[in-house]
Formats: sequence, structure tokens, C-alpha cells
Amino acid sequence: MIVITAPTGNIGRPLLSRLLDSGPAAGEELRVIVRDPARLPDAVRGHVEVITGSHGDAEVVDRAFEGADAVFWLVPPDAALTPQDAYSGFSGPAVKALAAHGVGHVVGVSALGRGTPLADHAGLVTASLAMDDLIAGSGVAYRALANPSFFENLLEESDSIRDEGVFTDAAEADRKAPFVATADIATADIAAVAAGLLLDRSWTGTGSVPVLGPQDLSPNDLARMMTEQLGRPVRYERQSLDELRTALLGHGLNEAFVQGVVDMKRAKDQGLDTGVTRTPDTAARTGFEQWCAQTLRPGPVVRSGR
Repeated sequence: MIVITAPTGNIGRPLLSRLLDSGPAAGEELRVIVRDPARLPDAVRGHVEVITGSHGDAEVVDRAFEGADAVFWLVPPDAALTPQDAYSGFSGPAVKALAAHGVGHVVGVSALGRGTPLADHAGLVTASLAMDDLIAGSGVAYRALANPSFFENLLEESDSIRDEGVFTDAAEADRKAPFVATADIATADIAAVAAGLLLDRSWTGTGSVPVLGPQDLSPNDLARMMTEQLGRPVRYERQSLDELRTALLGHGLNEAFVQGVVDMKRAKDQGLDTGVTRTPDTAARTGFEQWCAQTLRPGPVVRSGR
């Protein structure tokens, strides 16, 4: 039995699709935890057991983890909370349920940076790595999918990119770093790695699995590629960390969470994501040009939720 959290999200949705394609052949039963079962496609609901509720709720995860062999764990960060509460606090009930039900394997969505000098001062990344330690401490075999920034973050600026030809971030314009696609692409890179780990549970112990795109890219590289793919000029404007903080606070977000975002952006601009050597095993297949053509260029704006 494999339990999937956040099955309607950018990573959980293609993961569930992959498991439905290959899980039954491997003799796997699938169970999902979802707040709104109506968001599951009809074809999916007929092939999975559905537990309704939040996977941050103790009673929900207690029911969901009973009889489970493996769990896919993804925490949707809550900007109304502190980073600690958003990650480790949310995961606390699940950690107790994992131990109580003797779940053997967990695959979690996390971040790059572990083992670097920047990891202890990287805001949301620091909180995510602390969550990894909390889960690993439950006694399960654990693999953290160590991700860089997502291509999908640009969807939050789709209107500005299309209407004004501008996107912003806090990174130096020529600083190169890895990026990866979450979903809405045939390869669904992160979901593909997660599915492989969940179906072949021969691994033991704890560790991280980097999931990198095929190349490092700078904001100026992204602007050039978007210009080529969208057929109109796109340029990058660097935003100061103070400007970023002011803008986020203006949306009414938790002050500690906002500081976590700022600290993460600062650490990334100092090279947080660049400490892992790209290999054939860590280089995901989806390039930025392909992502632009298939996701950014078509149709209506889709928000990433991240």
C-alpha cells in the first residue's frame, strides 16, 4: 500500500498518474489523502482509496497510514505560519503515525543545500531540511527529493511576462543555478523520481536524491529563452530583498514566513543550490525551452501554488 499526500498538486498529480499506470502491475494498492475528493478525476477515484482531510491532521494520517508500506510526503507551505510550524509543525502528527503503524519507506519533497555552510541560514530551506531530519528520526527509510527552484514559480508572473515582458526575482542577473520542472510536462521529472523510489523499495537508511534540470541557468538566460519561445521581448528586473520583503508583507503574510522567503532568496543568490554536481542520475530531462513551449506559452494563466 502506497499513500500519496497532495495528490491534486503539481507534483502529486503526475505522481499519482504514474503510479496508477505501473502500480497495479507491481501489486501495489494506492491510497490518497485529499481535502476535496471532487478535485480527483473520476477515473482516479475509481482506482484509489480516498481519505478525506488534511495530512496535517493527526486523526487523518492515523487512518491513512494504517497498513501502509510507503508514503509520499509533500508539505504545502502555509504563509500564515512561521517556517518551523509550516514544515515540522505540520509534519509532527504524521511522524507519530509513521512510527505507530510501522511504515517502512517515505519519499519527501525537500530542497538542495544540505551540508553547505548556507543551509543553516536559508529560511524556508532550513525549515524543510529540519522537517527531513524529523521524518528520518521516526525510524523509516527516508529519501528527500532535493530540489532547486521550480520553473513553475514563473507562472506567478505570467501576466507580467505576457503583458509587459518583465519578470522579477532577487538573484543576480548572471548568476547560474539549477531549475527543475514539477509537472504539466510529459516527463514530470520530480514525479518520475518519486515513483521509482516508491515502487522499488529496496533502499534503506536515510539520504537525499538531487533532482536537477539539464543545465544551470541565470535570470538573463531565462529572459533570452522566454523571448525566443514567446516571440516577444522578455527582460529580467532584479528586485532588492527589502523590496521583496515589503511586497510580501503587503499581502498580509506571516512576518516570520516572509523573513524565511527573504533568507532563502539570499542564500540561493549566494550559491545554495550549486553545491551538487550534475550527473546522468541527477539531471532531469525537461529543459526550460521545452517547459516554455508546453506550459508557459499556451492558454490561460495557471498558478503554481508555490
